[in-house]
Amino acid sequence: MGHSREDDAGSLKKASVTLIASPSSWIEQAAIDQLSQNATLEGIERVVGLPDLHAGRGIAVGAAFWSRTHVYPHLVGNDIGCGMSLLQTSQMRRRFKPDAAEKRLTGLEGPWEGDHRALLAEAGLPETLMGEALGSIGGGNHFAELLCLEAVEDRPRFEALGLDAERVYLMVHSGSRGLGNAILMRHLDSQAVQPLMAGTDRCAAYLRDHDQAIAWAVLNRHVIAQRLFERLGIDGTRLLDICHNSVTAHEGGWLHRKGAAPADKGVIVVPGSRGDLTYIVEPRLDGADRILPAPVGFASARLGRCFSREPTGRAGARDQDGARSPRARGSRGAVPGGRDQRWRRVCAPWRADQTWRVSAGCAFRSAGLAVRDSRHGETQRR
Repeated sequence: MGHSREDDAGSLKKASVTLIASPSSWIEQAAIDQLSQNATLEGIERVVGLPDLHAGRGIAVGAAFWSRTHVYPHLVGNDIGCGMSLLQTSQMRRRFKPDAAEKRLTGLEGPWEGDHRALLAEAGLPETLMGEALGSIGGGNHFAELLCLEAVEDRPRFEALGLDAERVYLMVHSGSRGLGNAILMRHLDSQAVQPLMAGTDRCAAYLRDHDQAIAWAVLNRHVIAQRLFERLGIDGTRLLDICHNSVTAHEGGWLHRKGAAPADKGVIVVPGSRGDLTYIVEPRLDGADRILPAPVGFASARLGRCFSREPTGRAGARDQDGARSPRARGSRGAVPGGRDQRWRRVCAPWRADQTWRVSAGCAFRSAGLAVRDSRHGETQRR
């Protein structure tokens, strides 16, 4: 285990902070500083930073925050419900031709032409709730990607999950589009970044809107998948849909996840950048922390950026694990991090054979390194 120390936060009471990584990994100091600052928010008692922690717009991404009494909409952010969906398709790998698939996956940037009102109603959502945006991926690091299996590490578990090495898989990363942003803006306009007290009418109203955005985002990933299936003339079965931006009731309090997938919902996917490898892993909760289970989540927004979007050019996007920069491989900037965090790697890796939409101008951390850190890293409590 790592070591513990008291950190003097001046007049602000600082929450317990745990960082999980290995000594050979690099995490930008700005992200560590941001996480430390976030830990001083009123009512926040526990904070965990995951192996791909990176700096966001005032809030560290790849982290989870627990409060007994407070709900912070800005910790969740403006893309409520953003997450990953993984589907096993009917397409056999041996017959899959990436070039032919690429030619069919054009013109998908336009609106979905299906009956969005009926689909929203079927999902228990208002028929007029952002129907025109359903089926759209959005910008940033959102994507849809076709994958083929490269290797299986736990064959019995792989088969028990109903996975088939001969099939092509589809992974979708998207969120609630403008809906989540509208919800956050309403809160910021009335209360800025001040928290909501659990049990109040204001908090209940936010949580109702939040839950609608979660449901909308899940539905959106479903429609995106169906659009691709229709173009490719195939169908598929959803294996998982995991949200990594949310706030949920947990152990008598409220657990905020910012770029951190839950560890208590079964297997999750750890996506790599284009050309990098993607993993599907199963969290182990034996010996986990009751308040913030280790792993409390995994930041799965195509993994953390090694650098901010602004200074990294398109050339950097070709270097998926940041190898072009000595800082990305440097060991001194790393945060040692949790033996109490454990993953069962079910299959690894998956190869990205074709991407519908990918991020550009960003250097991303290797998925393999992040999985390794989660599996064998150490925790440092700050």
